[in-house]
Amino acid sequence: MAGNNSGEIAARLDRLVFSASLKNLVALISLGGAFEFYDLFMTAYIAPGLAASHLFTATAAGFFAPNGIGFFVFCTFAGMWLGALGFGYVADRFGRRAIFTVSLLWYSLATLVMAFQHSAAGIDLWRFIAAIGVGLEQVTIDTLLPELVPADSRGRAFAFNQFIEFSVVPIVALLGWLLVPLHLFGLDGWRCVAMIGALGALCAWWLRLKVPESPRWLALHGRAAEADAVMAKLEANVVRDIGHALPPPGARDDFVPEQGRFSEILAPPYGGRTLMLSVFNLMQSIAFYGFGSWVPTLLIAKGIHVTTSLEYAFIIALANPLGPLLGLFVADRMERKWQLVTAGACVAVFMLLFAVQEQVVLVILFGVLVTLANNWISFATHNYQSELYPTRVRARAVGFVYSWSRLSAALAGLLIGFFLRQGGTLGVALFIGGAMTVMIITIAGFGPRTRGRSLEQISR
Repeated sequence: MAGNNSGEIAARLDRLVFSASLKNLVALISLGGAFEFYDLFMTAYIAPGLAASHLFTATAAGFFAPNGIGFFVFCTFAGMWLGALGFGYVADRFGRRAIFTVSLLWYSLATLVMAFQHSAAGIDLWRFIAAIGVGLEQVTIDTLLPELVPADSRGRAFAFNQFIEFSVVPIVALLGWLLVPLHLFGLDGWRCVAMIGALGALCAWWLRLKVPESPRWLALHGRAAEADAVMAKLEANVVRDIGHALPPPGARDDFVPEQGRFSEILAPPYGGRTLMLSVFNLMQSIAFYGFGSWVPTLLIAKGIHVTTSLEYAFIIALANPLGPLLGLFVADRMERKWQLVTAGACVAVFMLLFAVQEQVVLVILFGVLVTLANNWISFATHNYQSELYPTRVRARAVGFVYSWSRLSAALAGLLIGFFLRQGGTLGVALFIGGAMTVMIITIAGFGPRTRGRSLEQISR
C-alpha cells in the first residue's frame, strides 16, 4: 500500500492495535523523557543542599536575588519557557526525531557544567541554559507520541509514557535523600545528584537509532516513500504481535503537503483553543510545580529537620509513578476535559488538608494524594493539548500553549517563596487552591471533547 498522502497515513495509523510493539516504541520515547523528568524534579531535591552549602537561601530578601532558592526555581522554568516558546517550531520544520535527540544532549551536557559551578550566579545561568533543552524535549515528545499511536489508544499511550517518566522521580528523591547531606570525593552531595542526571547524554544516540520519525510529519512534508516505509514496519510489527491481519484502513482525508504558519494557532478555528489552553497552563503548573518543586522546603517549613524532610519527600515521591499507572484505567474511558476538572478539584482539597496536618502519617498521606492528583493532571494535559491542533503546526502550537505553564511555574517559584514566608504552608495551599479554581472553570467551560476521535477529525 503506497503512503502517498497524509490522509492515507492517518487512516493506516488509526487502524493499528496498541500492541507490544507500539508500547515498546512509547517506552523508548519515554526513556528520553525520563532523563528530562530527572533533571526537572532534581530542582526540589537539591534545593536543601544548595542552602546547606551557603550558596543559596530559602528566604532571600528579594524576588530576584540570585542566591534565593526561589530564583533558582525561576531560572529553571524561565529556561523551559524559552525552550518551549522560542524553539518549539523546530520540530515542525526539521522533524520530531532529530530534535528529540538534540534537546536530550543539550540539557544533559548543560547540567553537567552546572554541577561544577561555585557561585549562585553561575549555577543559575547554567540551570537556565539546561532548562531550555528540557522545555524543548517535552514539546517534542508531546508532538511525536500522538502521531505514532491510534486514536483509541492515545490516553493509554500518554499514561504509559508518564508512568515511565515519573518512575525516575523516586530515584532522584532517593539520591537526594542519600547524597545531598554528604560530601563525596570532595564534592557537595547536590553536585553528585546533578552529575548522575547528566548521564542522559550517553543514551541519546542509542535512543535516536530506535525511534522512527513521525509518518504523519513525513507525509505532510511530501516524503511519501519514507512515510510508507515507517508505516510498513509499524504494521508488520503489530501484525506479528496480534497474530492476524489488520482490517482495511477507514475513510481518509487527503491533505496537500504544506508548511504550517504560527499565525494559524491565533486565528479561527484554533484561536479559541489557544486562549483556553494558555489560561489553563498558566494555572495548572502552579499546583504541579508549586508542590512538586517545593516538597522538602514545605516540609521544613512545617518544622521538620532537613534530613528528615528529604526522607519524607522520598516517601511522597514514591507515589509519582502510581498516578499515571492508575490513570491507565480511565485514560481512554473518561473524556479528557473531565479528567482535568476532577483532578484539579482533588489537588485543591488535598493540598489544603496537607497544609493543616501536624501528624507525620497524615502529612505524608495527603502529600501522596496531592502528588497522585497532580500526576493525573500531567498525563491528561500532555495528551489533551497535543490533540487540538493539526500536524503541520502541532509542535509550535504545543510549544506556545505549554510555554505559559513554564512562565507560570517560573513566577510561581517566586510567589511560593513569598507566600511561604508570609503565611507558611497554609498560605501556599490557599494560593494553589485559587489557581485550581480558575483552571477548573476554564477547562470545564471552554475545553472541546477529544476522546476516541482521530487527530484529523479533532483538528477540523
